[in-house]
Amino acid sequence: MSVDQASWEAAVRHLYEDAYPYDATGPRRHEDWILDVLALMARAVPDPRGWAGLDDAAQSPEREGFPTYPFAVHSPEYVAQRLHEINQASAENLLLALTDDCCTLSNLERFTESEAELRAMARTILARYGDEATYHTNVSRPGPVPGTLDFTTPNWGYSLLSVYTEDYGLVVVTDTEVGMFWNFSDY
Repeated sequence: MSVDQASWEAAVRHLYEDAYPYDATGPRRHEDWILDVLALMARAVPDPRGWAGLDDAAQSPEREGFPTYPFAVHSPEYVAQRLHEINQASAENLLLALTDDCCTLSNLERFTESEAELRAMARTILARYGDEATYHTNVSRPGPVPGTLDFTTPNWGYSLLSVYTEDYGLVVVTDTEVGMFWNFSDY
């Protein structure tokens, strides 16, 4: 499935407009893609295609002198230890769970579209990155098979990468791009 800019941007906007998102894509310039994730967190690279993401904290006064805000400043090793690989089906579910606080699929209840329509939007987002992409997350919701997330269990956790009490997200890695889809909450 190929995707055009208008469809991709519309899917990102619709799914995450009510969240506190950081959704961005940057170029992959390093063999160790964690370095590219850190560049995205610092907003140091543009989208290689010029496509628009979402960045609710972009104009936040807290960013003054703190370009990674709301991400905390971490070493590559710290970030690498907190991201683990998941499969594409889990990545699709995670994109849907990131649409609001608590990282749960019950977030879909607030939309007027059917679950099938929302899943189509998530697939549109992932289509940008192609079939060879790998998916990584800081969410711990181990499924029955390694590399899967189980959204039916109430037992889950995440490894913080921000200054907030909760943050969860998805990193998509290709040979040429690295995408980040993140949501933050503070309770």
